[in-house]
Order: sequence, then structure tokens, then C-alpha cells
Amino acid sequence: MSKQNGSVSLVALSLPGLIIFTATALAGSFFAEAPRAAAGASGYRVVKTVPVGGEGGWDYIASDPVGRRIYVSHGTHVVVLDADTQEKVGDIPDTQGVHGIAIASELGRGFVSNGRTNNVTMFELKSLKTLGLIPAGTNPDAIIYDPTTKRVFAMNGRSGDITAINAADGKVVGTVAVGGKLEFAAADGQGTIFVNVEDKSELVHVDAEKLTVLHRWPLAPCTEPSGLAMDMQTRRLFVGCDNKMMAIVNADTGKVITTLPSGEGTDASGFDPETKFAFTSNGEGTLTVVHEDSADKFSVVENVATKKSARTMTVDLKTHNIFLPAADFDAPLAGERRGKMKPDSFVLLMLTR
Repeated sequence: MSKQNGSVSLVALSLPGLIIFTATALAGSFFAEAPRAAAGASGYRVVKTVPVGGEGGWDYIASDPVGRRIYVSHGTHVVVLDADTQEKVGDIPDTQGVHGIAIASELGRGFVSNGRTNNVTMFELKSLKTLGLIPAGTNPDAIIYDPTTKRVFAMNGRSGDITAINAADGKVVGTVAVGGKLEFAAADGQGTIFVNVEDKSELVHVDAEKLTVLHRWPLAPCTEPSGLAMDMQTRRLFVGCDNKMMAIVNADTGKVITTLPSGEGTDASGFDPETKFAFTSNGEGTLTVVHEDSADKFSVVENVATKKSARTMTVDLKTHNIFLPAADFDAPLAGERRGKMKPDSFVLLMLTR
């Protein structure tokens, strides 16, 4: 995503997956237990604050429910944590202007989009060793893996195109010209992908095998869409919009079924197929929780208090825990949109139910 938190200029994830600072002050063995708020209607509340520290901002965060790891973008590198203990288990260095992280579990490969160097880092999941750099378009942002085609797709935020990569060997297989400022994307498990175009407020549907644009759908009244998640069973898309709403879209027709109010400063969306909860993480310091009552009926359950700046998120589909990066900032000076990030204030919030 192009709205990276912190002091890193650029941006990127997003892909949101996953810069030459040194951001190495990482906490390893102790964690701060956050005050346990009373659980609301969804059951979710912040139960742990994991100190990460170091310099540099962040963008996307990704979870690997199979490998049990959490990947956190952090300026010039990716911090890797154990999903169950939240202890640091490794680091992927030299990912300049990192946005997002994509995981290809069955191939043992991971991919990081590097916004500053216009390429994608391919790494081995087990060892975290870098296997190579793959050229992309300008400012690759969101990045996803499609298990149907076994391809990785990097959404290039500035060149307005998508780079398709063979996940097994890292070779570029083609480019899809889309146009506009591309944000987050989702794969439907049937060989097509969807991507938000932020500056056009539209959703683009792409054939992941043929690398062609199938449809362009307007998202009105949603504006500046960023986060995107999908229920592949009901084929419903959950779009996080800049104008404080979540748009629910039929993935087959492109029709906006309904919109629901969400918090301010939304950047990422998530969906848990077991609980049927959809989420948007909001920079104002809330997590909007929506329940999919049926394929055409949705209801806002609550807005869970998180932390100001916690605008990106990932859902661990095994535990149903939600992780959100955040930090503290100085008050903005005159003419600034956001103040300077306070040193070593970078943390990871864990919400559970």
C-alpha cells in the first residue's frame, strides 16, 4: 500500500509483501502483556504487545498458518516471528522499501515486494535465505500468491501494471497493464485475481493464466479502495475504503452488494472463513469487525480498540489471532500530515478472542 507508516519515504503492501537504514533493534525474548480489555461482541481484544523496535516504517504484514510464522515489513528488512510464541526467529535483510510478503507454502518459497529498488526478493521459507532478486515494475506494492496457477503477482503502484512470476523458479512470465495506482489484491482459487485501483475507485478482475484484464468494476460509493479480502466459498470481496466504509462486492458480477461503516484510516482488510468475520484495520486505532450472516447479508459487530497508527493487519487462520503493527509518533509540525515516528516504539499488537 502506498500509505506506509513511519518515516520511510516511498512507499509500499502491501504487495501490499511484504531502504537503507539499519533497523536491527529487535526484541527477542520478552513481551509486554497489554492490559486485557473486556471482550466485546466479537470476543476480540488486545492481549499482547510485542516490542519490535528499530528504525523505519512499515507496510504489510503476512501470516503463514502452515509454517507458523508472522512476517512484518520494517523499512529495509522483514522481521520474522513465531506465530505461536511471537518470539523473533529470523530476519530477511536488504528489502529496500519493503511493502508486502507473499507465501507459497507448497513450494517452500516466499516473496517480498521492494518498492525502492523495483524488484521482488525470493527467499526460502525454512531458512529465510535469499534466493534471488526478480525485476518488477515501478514501486511494487501489494503482492500475492495464487495457488491455482502457482504464480506470484506483484502490484506495481506507480507503473500501474502487474508483474506475474513463476513461484517455482522466480522467472517473470508476463506483465498485465492495468493503469492507475494499484493497491491490494486477492486470488479466488479459480485462476483469477482481483486488484483495487485506488485513484480510480475501481476493482479490476484479471485472468491469472492468460494475464488479461477480464473486467473493470466501479466501486462507488466506495472511494480510494485499499484493503481487499475474499470469502472464496460465497465469492464475496471485502473492500476497505478511504471514506470510512467497507464495500461488499459480488466477485462474479462486480456488483456492490452493500456498504457498511468502518473506522477512519483503513488500509488493510482480512477475512476468517471459519468465523465468517471480515475485518478492516483503521489507523485511527480501531479494528472494524463485520459478520457475514449470509451471502447477501452483513452486519457490523463492533469496532475493537487497538492503537493509533495500527492500519495494517493479518489473520492467523489457525488460531484466529489478529496481528497489527503500530508505533508512537510525535505531534506533527505545521504543514506535516504526520509527526516523526518515535525511536524504538515499533510494536506488534496481538488480538485474540
